[in-house]
Amino acid sequence: MRSRIKICGIRDTHSAQFAESLGVHALGMVFVPDTPRVVDIATAREIATSVGPFIQRVGLFVNPSADEVIDVLAEVELDILQFHGEESVEFCQSFGLPYLKAVRVQNQQQIEQADRIYTSAAALLVDSFSDKARGGTGETFDWQLIPRTTRPLILAGGLNAENVAEAITLVAPYAVDVSSGVESAPGVKDTAKMRDFVEAVGKG
Repeated sequence: MRSRIKICGIRDTHSAQFAESLGVHALGMVFVPDTPRVVDIATAREIATSVGPFIQRVGLFVNPSADEVIDVLAEVELDILQFHGEESVEFCQSFGLPYLKAVRVQNQQQIEQADRIYTSAAALLVDSFSDKARGGTGETFDWQLIPRTTRPLILAGGLNAENVAEAITLVAPYAVDVSSGVESAPGVKDTAKMRDFVEAVGKG
């Protein structure tokens, strides 16, 4: 089965609609202040309404308050929430939407533990660990660390058109998640790189 594709850090309607035209399955919008890919609520609302009903709109948060999530949901039509911090199971499932739980991988045990704890998650998203940022670093990690999980697995962390086919062959993830790997600058999506990435996924 071909791995599905999520492009994260979408900040404008043109990038969203171009991704949809390529057959991308999900678009991620970042609601984390003071990060290169943060999107304001008004722009996020435009992005969410600019694409059709068969593409998933994902909102990414890092250790938000409940009110912060509720404020976004009141204005932006999201299909899935993505939590990239230390959020509890109870918090993640409290908003009435499916959610993805991110794991910043340092060892195999972290993934196994998340798989045991976040049984209500729609999927686990495994990403590179970095002291600099939570995601979007462009850094890969050792894919051999990934164990078999009971949750669907989304592979992130330093993916690009040059390495994604190899990653899919080794990991066989449910989906792949790319952000910096399809950018010309932090937060600026590149249509040629997006197209190359989607084509490369088809070869994996």
